[in-house]
Amino acid sequence: PALHRLSHYLLAHYQKGTRPVRDWRTTTNVAIDLMVYAILSVDEKNQVLTTYIWYRQHWTDEFLRWDPARFDNLTQISLPAESIWVPDILINEFVDVGKSPHVPYVYVGHHGEVQNLKPIQVMTACSLDIYNFPFDVQNCSLTFTSWLHHIRDINLSLWRQPELVKFDRSVFMNQGEWELLYVLSRFQEFSVKSSDSYAEMKFYVVIRRRPLFYTVSLLLPSIFLMVMDIVGFYLPPNSGERVSFKITLLLGYSVFLIIVSDTLPATAVGTPLIGIYFVVCMALLVISLTETILIVRLVHKQDLQPHVPEWVKRLLLERATVLLCIQDGRTFSPSRTQSSDISREVENNDSAAKLSHHSCEDPRECEAAGAMRPAPAFAGQAEGSPLMHSILREITAIRQCLEKREEFRDVAREWLQVGYVLDVLLFRAYLAAVLAYSITLGTLWSVWRDA
Repeated sequence: PALHRLSHYLLAHYQKGTRPVRDWRTTTNVAIDLMVYAILSVDEKNQVLTTYIWYRQHWTDEFLRWDPARFDNLTQISLPAESIWVPDILINEFVDVGKSPHVPYVYVGHHGEVQNLKPIQVMTACSLDIYNFPFDVQNCSLTFTSWLHHIRDINLSLWRQPELVKFDRSVFMNQGEWELLYVLSRFQEFSVKSSDSYAEMKFYVVIRRRPLFYTVSLLLPSIFLMVMDIVGFYLPPNSGERVSFKITLLLGYSVFLIIVSDTLPATAVGTPLIGIYFVVCMALLVISLTETILIVRLVHKQDLQPHVPEWVKRLLLERATVLLCIQDGRTFSPSRTQSSDISREVENNDSAAKLSHHSCEDPRECEAAGAMRPAPAFAGQAEGSPLMHSILREITAIRQCLEKREEFRDVAREWLQVGYVLDVLLFRAYLAAVLAYSITLGTLWSVWRDA
C-alpha cells in the first residue's frame, strides 16, 4: 500500500513535458557514466564501430520528493520512465539504432535523485586508421550531449572520477578480437556560429586488435614463400629447373593473395601496410624470376655465341670475384680433360699419318720396303696411296671440327663463368634488399605493437 500511495502521490499532478525545476533559471545537472561491456564489430569499410555499453544517468527532479516518514520509511521507488521527464541526451556519432533491450523503469530517491541505468548497443561512426593492421590501435569517441537544451538548461558532468572510468574493465568481455586499453573522458562546450552553447561529454574508447591470428595466417605463409624463393637461388644457374621453380612460387603466391584478399580490411581512404608488403613481395618474386631468366639465357650454350668481351672479363671474372670472395672460375667450370685427350690423340694420329705419307713418297724407300716385303704386299701399298690421301683429308677435317667444337665449348665455359659470378652478385643484392625490407617492417610493427 505504501508503494501505491507514493506512486499516486508523485505522479498525480506531475507534468512530464516540463523540465523539473521550480525556478526556470535553475540548471538541471545530469551526471553520466559509461562502462564498456563488449566490442561487437569493427567495420573498416563503412567506418562503423559497434559496442555494447552500460550507460547511467543521474539528475535531480525537484517534483519527485517526499517525506519517507509518511510512506512507511520508503527512500527509493521505481517509476515508469515514460511517466516522468527524461533528459534528451543522445550520442552524436549514432549511425543506426542498435538492438538494445528496453528498460521501462527508473529509480527515484526521496530527495529527487533519479537514476536511469540501461544497456545500449551503440553503432557509431568512427575514423578507423588501418595503416598499421594487424597491429592497429583505434580511438573512437562517444559524445553525449543534449540535442535541444543548451548549457543554461542542461549541464553535463561525470558521475565518477576520470581515473576510475579510464581503467575500469570490470564488466568488459575480454575474449574477442579486440581488447580494451582504456576509456578517456573530457567535458567541453560546443556552439555553432556564435549561437547558444551546448554541454558535451566525450568518452574516447581506445581499443587494440590482437594480431596473433593474422600473424599466423597472413605473415608466416608469405615469409615461408619468400624464404623458398631465396633458397631457389642455390640451384645451378645453367639448370632449367630454377625457372620452373620460380614460376611455381610466383603462381603459389598469387593464389595465396587471392585467398587472403577477403581477410584484409579495405577502405576508400588508405591501404594497410601489410597490403603494401604483399605487393612488394610479389614484385620481389617477379624480379627474382626475371633475374633467373636472364642468367639462364646468358649461360645457355649456343654455337653462335660471341666471345666474352674483355671488359666483362676484367669486371666480373677478376674484380667481382675478389670483392664477393668467390672461388676461382676453374673450380666450377666443366672439365677439359676429355677434350684435351681427344685433341692429343688426333695430333698423334695426324703426325703418324704424315710420317707414313712422307715415307711412301720417297721412291728409294719404297723400293727398299718392296725388297723387304713380298710382291703382293708392295702392289697393295702402291695401289693404296690414293686411299691414304683420302684418309688423311678425313682426319684433318675431323681435327678441324674438334678444334671448332672445343672453341665453342671454351666460349660457353666463359659465359658460364660470367653467369655464375653475375648470379652470385644479383643474389646477394636481392638478399640484402629482402633483409632490409624485412627488418624495416619488423621494426615498424614492433614499435606499433609496444606503443
